[in-house]
Amino acid sequence: MLKKFAVLALAPLMSLPALAADARLAFFDNLGKLCGATFVGSATQVSADAKATFEGKRLLAQVATCTKDEIRIPFIVGENRSRTWVFKRDGASVTLKHDHRHEDGTPDAQTWYGGNASTKGSDYEQYFHADAYTAKLIPAAAGNVWRVALSPDGNRFVYALDRDGRSRVVVELHRQL
Repeated sequence: MLKKFAVLALAPLMSLPALAADARLAFFDNLGKLCGATFVGSATQVSADAKATFEGKRLLAQVATCTKDEIRIPFIVGENRSRTWVFKRDGASVTLKHDHRHEDGTPDAQTWYGGNASTKGSDYEQYFHADAYTAKLIPAAAGNVWRVALSPDGNRFVYALDRDGRSRVVVELHRQL
């Protein structure tokens, strides 16, 4: 009898990875529901090293390209159109990568950095921890965690970057109707 109880007591713990995978995939699906939406906003928190990039600039993101396995969101900062957030689903995992391009379309030296969704997210919020490629490409970014959150009504999009446990930038975008 005790053996049966121990197995039943552990059953909820054994399903945690499945629940985390479900949340990651649900997040991807919820993001995909925003395909075609445009969001505008500003940076609400900016560290000293990110001020020149974000402070006082109009920010615009458009959920532009959506397939069953990839969502591309060009992110425009002022007049700078070099950034695209790329979310990919691969099995039970979801990744966030940053595709940076020059005006002529060629890749920037620092492109395709990002990470994988962790197990602590939800259907509307995910945390992407820097991967090994990012750590090698940008050593200072090895401890980066990107948080992306959506409101359940699809009207708010938050992108935040924490570096070494400190907020570097928080971008709050609201759906443009």
